[in-house]
Amino acid sequence: MPIFEFRCGECNECFEILVMNRDEEVDLKCPKCASAALERIISKSCYAMGEGGGKGNGEGPSVQNRSCSSGSCTTWELPGHAR
Repeated sequence: MPIFEFRCGECNECFEILVMNRDEEVDLKCPKCASAALERIISKSCYAMGEGGGKGNGEGPSVQNRSCSSGSCTTWELPGHAR
């Protein structure tokens, strides 16, 4: 199912909504303040790697979940990647 996340440009509310086709995005409004100033944001993703599927020293990604102002946030640390 195509569930997208949006952030309101007026009140900064983040919410998810099922969008069956792009034409439906035209009529979207913030559920909190009814503003149409919405920005589609990158959704959380799922990542799975079986044994032997990675390169390097055999370490997989580390995932850290925590609470933040928009609900929950996920941080990924990928092996071999430096900030």
